Amino acid sequence: MLVGVDTTTLLASAGILSIAISFGAKELVSDILSGLFIIFEGEFRVGDIIKVGDWRGTVVEIGVRTTKVEDGSQNIKVIRNSDISNVVNMTKETSYASCDVGIEYGESLERVENILSKELPNIRKRLPAIIDGPFYKGVVELGDNSVTIRIVVQCAESDRLQLERDLNREMKLIFDKHDISIPFPQVVINQPTVFKKATEYEKRSADQFNKQQKAAAKELGNDEDDETR
Repeated sequence: MLVGVDTTTLLASAGILSIAISFGAKELVSDILSGLFIIFEGEFRVGDIIKVGDWRGTVVEIGVRTTKVEDGSQNIKVIRNSDISNVVNMTKETSYASCDVGIEYGESLERVENILSKELPNIRKRLPAIIDGPFYKGVVELGDNSVTIRIVVQCAESDRLQLERDLNREMKLIFDKHDISIPFPQVVINQPTVFKKATEYEKRSADQFNKQQKAAAKELGNDEDDETR
C-alpha cells in the first residue's frame, strides 16, 4: 500500500497499459490512464459520495478500466474511467439539509418565531445526525396562501436526505403541538371537521413506530435518494 493506494492495482494497470499500447488499443489506454490520474490526483476515493452527470451515488470501486458507483437503491453504475468528467465530490465538505414549511397568513409570525426559538434546540437533541443547527433562516416566500419559512441544519452528505425527511416530521409535530396551521387548498362546504389530538401515549408510540419502520425498511424506498439537487 502506497499513500493509501493499492500497489497491486497500480502494477496491474502498468502491465495492462504496456499490453494495450503494444496492440494499439486507444480506448483501453485512455481508460487506464484516466484511472491512474483518478488514483493519484485523489479527486475522489472509495466511499465518497459523488455526482457524475445526472448520477449520484457512493464510489464502491475504482478499477483498472472502470469505476463503480452505487446509488440509494443499490443500483451500481459502471463508468469507463475516460468518461468520468465534471465530478462533484459531495463528501469533501459538510452539507446541509433544509425544510421549507408554510404557515397561514392569519398566524402571528412573531408567535411562530418565539415557538421555534424554544423548540429548535430540542430537534438537535432528537436528531443526532445534525452536526450544527437547526437554524431559522427566515421567510423565503410569500405565497398565494401561505408564508414559507426555512429551517436548515449542517450534516454529512450521507445523512442529508434522511435528515430532510426527519426535519419535515419534526416541524409537523411542533406545529401540531402549538396549534400552528399549515395551509392547504380547500373548499369548505360545511363546518370543518374537528380533529382529535394525539395523546402522550400515542406520541410515544408514534416515535417508536418511526424508529422501528426506519430500521426495518432501511434498504427500501430510497428512489428519491437518487435524485440530484
